Amino acid sequence: MGEPVADMCDQLVKAVNVMMDAESSQIYRLEALKFCEEFKEKCSFCVPCGLQLADKTQTAVVRHFGLQILEHVIKFRWNNMPQQEKVQLKNCAMGLLSTGTYPILEEESHIKDVLSRIIVEMIKREWPQHWPDMLKEMEALTSVGEAQTELVMLILLRLAEDVITFRTLPTQRRRDIQQTLTQNMESIFSFLLAILQLHVDEYRKLAKAHCRVGVATLNTLAGYIDWVALANITNDNCRLLEMLCLLLSETELQLEAAECLLIAISRKGKLEDRKPLMVLFDDVAMHYILSAFLRSSTQITWGTLFRHEILSKDPVIIQMTIKYFRATMTNLVKTGFPSSNDSPSCEYSRHDFDSDEDFNSFFNSFRAQQGEVVRNACRIVPLEAFQIAAEWLQYQISAPIDIGTTTAEGLCSILSPSVVQWDAMTFFTESVVGKIFKNVEDEKLPVDQGIELLQAVLNYNTQDPLILSCVLTNVSVLFPFVTHRPHFLPQVLYKSDLGCHFQAPRTRAVKNIRRHACSSIIKMSRDYPQFILVCKLFSSEALLNMLEKCALMEALVLISNQFKDYNKQKQFLEELMATVAARWTSDEMRRVLWDPALFLDFVGADQLAAEGTEHTTGINRSRLSFCVYTILGVVKRARWPADLEEAKAGGFVVGYTPNGAPIYRNPCSAQVLALLPNLLALIRTLNSLFLPENICRLSETFSKAYDMIEVEKNMVLGLPQPALDIYDPPVYKTHLERMQGFFCTLYDNCYHTLGKAGLSLQQDFYTIEGLAEQIVGSAFVSLDNVPDHRLRTMLHILLSHYLLCPLLGPLFAYMLQVFLYYWDDIYMTLLTISFTSLSWKDTSNCHRSASIVCWTLLRQVVGGNLLPEAVTWFYTSVLKGLQMHGQHEICNSALTQLALLMYENLRPRYMELRDVMTQIPDINLEALDQYDQRLLEPSSAQRLGEKKRKDQFKKLIAGAVGKALAQQFKKEVHIRNLPSLFKKPKPEKRDILETSECGALAALFSPALDDI
Repeated sequence: MGEPVADMCDQLVKAVNVMMDAESSQIYRLEALKFCEEFKEKCSFCVPCGLQLADKTQTAVVRHFGLQILEHVIKFRWNNMPQQEKVQLKNCAMGLLSTGTYPILEEESHIKDVLSRIIVEMIKREWPQHWPDMLKEMEALTSVGEAQTELVMLILLRLAEDVITFRTLPTQRRRDIQQTLTQNMESIFSFLLAILQLHVDEYRKLAKAHCRVGVATLNTLAGYIDWVALANITNDNCRLLEMLCLLLSETELQLEAAECLLIAISRKGKLEDRKPLMVLFDDVAMHYILSAFLRSSTQITWGTLFRHEILSKDPVIIQMTIKYFRATMTNLVKTGFPSSNDSPSCEYSRHDFDSDEDFNSFFNSFRAQQGEVVRNACRIVPLEAFQIAAEWLQYQISAPIDIGTTTAEGLCSILSPSVVQWDAMTFFTESVVGKIFKNVEDEKLPVDQGIELLQAVLNYNTQDPLILSCVLTNVSVLFPFVTHRPHFLPQVLYKSDLGCHFQAPRTRAVKNIRRHACSSIIKMSRDYPQFILVCKLFSSEALLNMLEKCALMEALVLISNQFKDYNKQKQFLEELMATVAARWTSDEMRRVLWDPALFLDFVGADQLAAEGTEHTTGINRSRLSFCVYTILGVVKRARWPADLEEAKAGGFVVGYTPNGAPIYRNPCSAQVLALLPNLLALIRTLNSLFLPENICRLSETFSKAYDMIEVEKNMVLGLPQPALDIYDPPVYKTHLERMQGFFCTLYDNCYHTLGKAGLSLQQDFYTIEGLAEQIVGSAFVSLDNVPDHRLRTMLHILLSHYLLCPLLGPLFAYMLQVFLYYWDDIYMTLLTISFTSLSWKDTSNCHRSASIVCWTLLRQVVGGNLLPEAVTWFYTSVLKGLQMHGQHEICNSALTQLALLMYENLRPRYMELRDVMTQIPDINLEALDQYDQRLLEPSSAQRLGEKKRKDQFKKLIAGAVGKALAQQFKKEVHIRNLPSLFKKPKPEKRDILETSECGALAALFSPALDDI
């Protein structure tokens, strides 16, 4: 046989190389695969060929194929092999274990895997009855070398997985093997611990091979700890747990050791059995556990420690808090982008993240966690935290700007070294300073140092917009110190004013810095209006754009709230709004706001506009937006004093409700009510723009002016806005984009103004004569033509501001009309999608649809007159779902229940369902007839319980359940049972009267006891 084996091996080597060669054509690869598969199925000398191909002299892929041949023989031919061949194959396999592999660090992992599978397949068929010394042979192998020891660990692990975890054996064989393992578990664990101890000791001598054995041993232990008796885990004074704790300090082994510990402490059982696990809470064990755990800088853990009422006061925690601050200074710097090479972490990021956007999203989440922990830590050592922040801020101020890669403008980008440093420092300072004023008494506040820092920031000059943005944030953060030194206020406002008037090419960064400065002033005006009351806010109105003017007007309104004098504030607001009021109520504006055609002409939407040219009506849109923004700002910000006594003294209280609550008046009521008619007219006109005759008026340039803008689409889809490079591109928009933004913003702001008017003006608003009719005549006009994305905005804003109380009747009537109109189409679409999705290649979707959606929808129409074709289609869709996903237990259960509900509810009226059932492969027609008879003619004698009915129905449709793709062409493996080792003796049948001791039972019935 030697020459045929050698020839066949040569052909097999060529076939394997063809299959594995990337340059091979598909035709050759398929022919080679067919040749190899036919060889494994039909050749009579598979074993000698497999052994020859598995020799170490062959290449790795050839060796792997040779070992696969041996595995195939054991799995599919073992039952028919003579005993002598079985013994020979077993000896050869053990020989491969001892001498057939390379050293542990050189051998391929897939070779180890298939070799361990071969041994496990033999164990599953022969142990313990025909291979009683298997464990001893495995133990002897470990003395050969590290490679053999690792293989033994892989064998023991795979055996436990197949027998216990995956249960791939017949019941009797699984029981025999499991019981034998259990009986020998004490010696197995002792063996594993001895191996672990030996190789860990050698690993500590810097022997890498022994580390590999240690990892394999720990993985094997993890496969056993989950199911063995707890006594095996806690044996010998919890020696196993002690070793695992010690290994937490070994970098290469700590992950596997931690997994073993986690499995051990997650075990359930009796309290007395689990009590030994408390050894993990003694000082030594906790030292190793916490040392390994805290070394990973887990944010949640640090935050928990810093928040803890008692632990946070421990001297050790206080000392570690300072170290944590220092470490955080490094971690907050946004470096490590996959596309960069500015940090060692960039290489890791290229493995962990698909793009810079993914990394940025992760980093923002990580930074938010760190910020929360920093704020908690500030509660412990607030002054020390402020000192660290101050040092970092001073360092950044003194450091030269490093722009990194030179840009065309010579300015920093968002990834420039200086920007990421300023950004990190600003975030840290913002987290720290806010807590200073909450956790430190006023007399202990570092006011002098805070003012010194603020002075340094105010004196810092830069023309880089990204750096200036961080500077303005630091000004806002340090502003609370000004409340202790008010004479610095003009300098702070001057710095913010410079930001508002920042002049540079109109990039996004410049636009953002100007908005940032305006927002800072609004924030200061909101939080500290009493200090800003005496200052002039902005010096050059001509340099501000529309939005910036609106922002600063909001700040003035906030400041006016500090007048605490109704008449004085009312007069101030009249002066502030005089220009807007005059423009808004002018005859020209009235004509524009009340006529859709004139409105379109006024904003230029009916005109052609070439890109690159100035659109002459842009100034009209700007003025119109400015008016609406101003009205909104006044309605949103103007308020009466929060203190009742101050409100009464200032003339804001006009009466009291029957229950004694004060009734306030808003100083802006008169001005806003005068502007309200035109606002309602504008809302009506905006709704009318969607009428066909007005859509026709749009020019070709602006034909898509009413479409959703990208920001709205992303919000609906739940997509985040791109966070990178938003500062670099110039702010150039097409005429269409500007028009779309104008309509979107104007529509939203009109409804925001209307919604906030009720909360702000209160009784002055709700007592307007015919208010409900006026709102219905404007906001509810032409709603049939308003697109859903605009209707959604209207409902969301008005509902969120509780304005709809007088409008609920008309609103609900309209929404009911809409729902009735769309319902049939929507309902049938939902039904179709839900039943079609049952056979999509998505198990989670199938389960949700089958268990929640399908019957919930179908039940609504079960009593109606459904077409027989529709009923057949619905039921067939469920059976298709079973064919696709029935192999998954959770989907099978949901689909079976759905099919049962449909069949029992629809079968009495639709004979077609029986025709569908008869097409199920291998269905028992007699059983189907019996089931139908019980269903159609129920009687007390025939009616079955729910569980029995479900079991019978499940058997009827069993033929519809498909196999997973991986199982459809899989050859069945048959493992024969061996003579059982653990048979329980059958109890002998006996007469209890004959075996009762001393005839005691018979004596109970003796006539002598009748007198008892």
